[in-house]
Amino acid sequence: MRKRLHILQLAAIVFFTVSGGPYGLEPLLGYAGTHGALLLLIVTPILWDVPAILTVLELNSMMPVTGGYYQWVKKTLGLRFGFYEGWWTWLYTFVDLAIYPVLFVSYASFFFPEIAHFKIPICLVIIWAGAALNIVGISPVGKASLMLGLLVIAPFIVLFVIAINNGTHFSFPAPSLKGIPFSSIGMALYTVMWNFFGWDNTTTYAEEVDRPARTYLKSISIAFATVILVYIMVLYSTLHYNINAQTLNEQGYPALGLLAGGEWLGAAISIGGMAGALGLFSAVLLSVSRVPQVMADDGLLPAKIHTLHPRFKTPYISIIICAIVVSFMILWSFQELIIIDVTLYGAGLFLEFITLIVLRIKSPTVHRPFRIPLSVRGLCVMVFLPVALFAIALTGAFAEDGKMFMPAVFAVAALVSAEVFWQIIKMVKKRI
Repeated sequence: MRKRLHILQLAAIVFFTVSGGPYGLEPLLGYAGTHGALLLLIVTPILWDVPAILTVLELNSMMPVTGGYYQWVKKTLGLRFGFYEGWWTWLYTFVDLAIYPVLFVSYASFFFPEIAHFKIPICLVIIWAGAALNIVGISPVGKASLMLGLLVIAPFIVLFVIAINNGTHFSFPAPSLKGIPFSSIGMALYTVMWNFFGWDNTTTYAEEVDRPARTYLKSISIAFATVILVYIMVLYSTLHYNINAQTLNEQGYPALGLLAGGEWLGAAISIGGMAGALGLFSAVLLSVSRVPQVMADDGLLPAKIHTLHPRFKTPYISIIICAIVVSFMILWSFQELIIIDVTLYGAGLFLEFITLIVLRIKSPTVHRPFRIPLSVRGLCVMVFLPVALFAIALTGAFAEDGKMFMPAVFAVAALVSAEVFWQIIKMVKKRI
């Protein structure tokens, strides 16, 4: 029998799938300033995460199956939109996975500055080591996530304790977006949203979770509280030491550690960044590797992708394909990847919101171990909040001068590609 995930293991995987610590949040201060950063860290989880989490919990309690969100959309809206959901998720996850090996090298450069010259081979080692871990099975990924999670969180707890015991009086600035250009607000939103998404990704292996309805509710709650707590602690420490926004963006949180505690804390935060990158890669690869497997079952991808490893019973062909594609994507810049990431993810999340509302209308009496305590009208209002936030972020990205316009255009083109490939699949099936 396959080993199944339990509450703490799943909570650790959810934490890494969604966050992996505050690494990647560094540009926020430059975009939103001290007043705007606090406001966005308060507002974004309420408008963006809470509706997504509630949607995931209700749909997953109804259909805790391998493939998660793909299966929900397919069974409710039909195979075409199920393909859209799977295709968009596959694309955005390739982009997402390419970020983490690059982040690993970035934080490793604290110890070995010359490591940047070997970025590509080191990234490839990380990619294929993560693939090997996923092939071995879901339980090792869960255990590894628990250990890596401690390495990520512990240095920031120490940083926070040092800050509050510093003796200097400090209070958070008043939350405000006054004076911040609209394009900067859009980029700040993208930065925060990227650091808060992926709740649905953890449902693709629901059949490998012990008592899924109960376990997901507790695990996601633990992960959500942990993410919020870590981000607030880090923002407090960042503002307390008044580190320059450009320095933070260029050198990352190790620079804050050096400022607050010296070489040892900078080193600890760098190690946490490396651990976070490894944990994120393994956790996200775990979730996406199950989607091609179920799409192949439906004839949307070659059947060979569904092949399970003879010993570990994991979709190793799917994992290997994901690793191959990501190996070719590690040269992209971090901020460009964030725009593509969030845009593709937001489109898939929108289909999940529609699925939630349609199921409430068509199947109101079907048993839901977890049910959002809202009427259909209330669900529509709830869904409007993250969709509006997503629209503001995308509009802001298009308004940004320079490099950020093209990633936004590329992301929209990637969305359109779902229909193109759907038509190709239809033509191929007609000829068979």
